[in-house]
Amino acid sequence: MRRSIAMLTLALAALPGLAQETWPARPVKLIVPSSPGGGTDAFARIIAQALGDATKQQFVVDNRPGASGGIGAQAVAKAPPDGYTLLVSANAAIAINPALYKNLPFDAERDFAPVTRGVMAPMVIAAFPGAGYKTLGELVEAGRRAPESIAYGSAGGGSPPYLGVRMLEEATGAKFVHVPYKGVGPAYVDLLAGRIKFIFTDLATVQQHIAAGRAVALAMNERTALMPGVPSIAEAGWPRVEMWTSFSALAPAGTPAAVVSRINEQIGAAMKTPAVAERLRAQALVPVFDTPEQFAASIRAERERWAAFVRRNNISAEP
Repeated sequence: MRRSIAMLTLALAALPGLAQETWPARPVKLIVPSSPGGGTDAFARIIAQALGDATKQQFVVDNRPGASGGIGAQAVAKAPPDGYTLLVSANAAIAINPALYKNLPFDAERDFAPVTRGVMAPMVIAAFPGAGYKTLGELVEAGRRAPESIAYGSAGGGSPPYLGVRMLEEATGAKFVHVPYKGVGPAYVDLLAGRIKFIFTDLATVQQHIAAGRAVALAMNERTALMPGVPSIAEAGWPRVEMWTSFSALAPAGTPAAVVSRINEQIGAAMKTPAVAERLRAQALVPVFDTPEQFAASIRAERERWAAFVRRNNISAEP
């Protein structure tokens, strides 16, 4: 009897190591809580292909848009914690939405095991050339001189482009006019036509228009080699405007630590390969090689920062 108990104890102790050695032993589903074609989807598909090539297993991207990322996130929160269903999400769904929505169908802190903050997507304040703004300072001065006369676009109240401008307003005292759209695509159409004057968005989606002269880059959330001549918002004089987008991987809470570590290592190794690094660069995505512990700490800090900002400015994404 004692011998049987001892053998069982040894077997249970070996399970985490066994899981780490064998993952993935079958297809893995990457749930993306947004439509195909966006930055989150692009990152998920790049990683899915790279992980499939490295592990000889199938990695399937499953788009579940809706409810500001809530539908996809809820599906992962309720999935078995075995490493075969992962959430690949922008930071808004897990770090910003908890401050904006009172009745999310999941607990962003309790229901997920952070795996890795995979990439950062640099953000840029881009203006319509005909508006005449050459620098962020000129835009801010115009927004101070004639409050609520300059229109900007976003994917709706609570979206990162909207929150970024609200943060700029808080830091500078300027006031602008918000024009919400059903997605950033229609906002770009109106920006290029001059119907709105600027947008605060991820670089990947507007970079081609800047290169073609159809939009002017006024400032980045931080300096990047992707746009070497464009100053950061801090360099323009407003260091408290800290807006960024990241795309991350999370597993259901309760996923064994060894499996989480294994997934983290595999994603990190994939992003270091020349082919994947080039694909990420083409999408204006900057790799971040966080450990699960570092990622968990960054999520906590970001949630606290956004909760405080939302309270100060009385922002709600709900009707």
